[in-house]
Amino acid sequence: MKAMEGINTIAQKRLRSGFTTGSCAAAAAQAAVQLLLSGNRPDWVHLLTPKGTKLTLKVASGVLENDQAVCAIRKDSGDDPDITNGVLVYAHVSKAIAGIHIDGGEGVGRVTKPGLNQPVGEAAINSVPRQMIQDACQKAADEHGYQGGFCVIISIPGGEALALKTFNPRLGIEGGLSVIGTTGIVEPMSNAALVETIRLELNVLASSGEKAVLLSPGNYGEAFSRDVLGLDITKQVLCSNLIGIALEDAVEKGFQQILLVGHIGKLVKLGIGMANTHSCFGDGRLETLAACAIQAGAALPVLQALLECATTDAALHVLYKANCLKETMDVLKPRIDDFLMRMVPEGVDVGFVCFTTDPTFKGVLMASDNAIQLMTHWGTKEAGFLG
Repeated sequence: MKAMEGINTIAQKRLRSGFTTGSCAAAAAQAAVQLLLSGNRPDWVHLLTPKGTKLTLKVASGVLENDQAVCAIRKDSGDDPDITNGVLVYAHVSKAIAGIHIDGGEGVGRVTKPGLNQPVGEAAINSVPRQMIQDACQKAADEHGYQGGFCVIISIPGGEALALKTFNPRLGIEGGLSVIGTTGIVEPMSNAALVETIRLELNVLASSGEKAVLLSPGNYGEAFSRDVLGLDITKQVLCSNLIGIALEDAVEKGFQQILLVGHIGKLVKLGIGMANTHSCFGDGRLETLAACAIQAGAALPVLQALLECATTDAALHVLYKANCLKETMDVLKPRIDDFLMRMVPEGVDVGFVCFTTDPTFKGVLMASDNAIQLMTHWGTKEAGFLG
């Protein structure tokens, strides 16, 4: 089975990368459109991910009946210990007058709480996979000269049972799995492999003479650093959940300036001293925000509402409506500062930028006092953004 071109060179990782449920859904939809419009099921689908990686995915099955085409792609998570590895992701496609309408079927969860990527009531198919599905369908339609629309239903048989082993029920996603992925690629998440990768990238930077390093837990931080803060991310190191290890190794490699750019969902955990922010080591996000809100003067109903939230972004709305968002962030800020200062020796300048992608508050929530000065090491064009 061809998984992807250049699979051994993605982020220079030694472990084999895979592809997301979002990529599977998009490829299945593209195959189904081709089958629907031509009557022939393709054996392979060529897909370009948002990360720019070319995938060549085998079509596991395909049938055409009652004016509907159904195709499936088998999920391959590479060497990542992903619970969805091996599942079949189906796309059921029929013609529509116009537009591309996407919904979830068997095994795909429904959003029941606000603050998630999709509105309450919608299928738990995140925005990036939705765009990938739309693009894949449009590509196939253009190839066949078809100008109408499509109805696309994504299903994952067995997904409801698998979802019980994930955080979906706690997050308010009921009835199945989420179709997710921001890059289309599943990077191996073995701790040993991640540590080795982080240390390798830091070592390469240090060997080139760099004394400043830009850290981020993942793709959201990378995109925010580039698109909002205007930073040069060619020398950015993605540390995943291993923030403590990345800081320690950066110090060991001799870096004198360290800037951490991360989403509130990760950095809030630093407020209770969690050096590894992976959910398997604990959560405490909402409890931390509630504790900070208490110090900010929030009333009891606000605290109760915070603890009922599914995500930190949803909690931001609670704080905003209670007119204590800024005050709560002002309490959280020194907690994060204290964590970072305890991770580095005297003489190392360390700081952070904490942001949210929620459209209501999209932007910086708080930053260390030295963040603007630190950003100049990566050529920021938006230093005033934090002012």
